[in-house]
This record gives sequence, C-alpha cells and structure tokens, in this order.
Amino acid sequence: MAAPAAKSGLAVGANSGHITARRELKPRASNAKGSNHSKHNAFVRDLVREVVGFAPYERRIMELLKNSHDKRARKLGKKRLGTLRRSKKKVDELSGVLAAARRH
Repeated sequence: MAAPAAKSGLAVGANSGHITARRELKPRASNAKGSNHSKHNAFVRDLVREVVGFAPYERRIMELLKNSHDKRARKLGKKRLGTLRRSKKKVDELSGVLAAARRH
C-alpha cells in the first residue's frame, strides 16, 4: 500500500489535515502468516500439495487461466478467498503451477 501524501496543514484540499509525524510500527507476527520460514516447512507444504491435490475452486481457476480468462479467474478467487489481494496471490501461484506443468 502506498504511503499517503504529506498533509498540507490546510483545512481543505486533497492533503488537508493537521501535520503529524508518521509512527514507525514494529512488524507484527500476523504479517508473516503463510510465508515459508524454513526448508522443512516448504518441503511439508509441497508434499501435502502433492498428496492432497487442488481444491475444486483452484482447479476451476486453473481451467479459466488455461482459457486466458485472467480477470474472471481473479474474480472467482476474490469470491472464494475474500479479498482481491489474496485472489491475486492465489492466481499467481496457480499460473506458476500451470507454467511448471507446461515445462514438463
């Protein structure tokens, strides 16, 4: 997310408001959720993906991507996952899976 423009100190306009200093927030544990923290973690996730396969909505997204309906795939992902950011991440992941399948 882009940082907001500096406040002008005026009561009106695009950057209206009292001039304040931005606080530096320490990183939270929730921001690291889902990231690979170790080789073992990555290995286990890869193994689980291999055994369990893909969820039905993931298979449908991959089918949409094969037929080059990228926007529709993101829209379906948003409906299933809740946010467009999560959807974009999932679509990128699944398009990577399709690319790897094409290489083999």
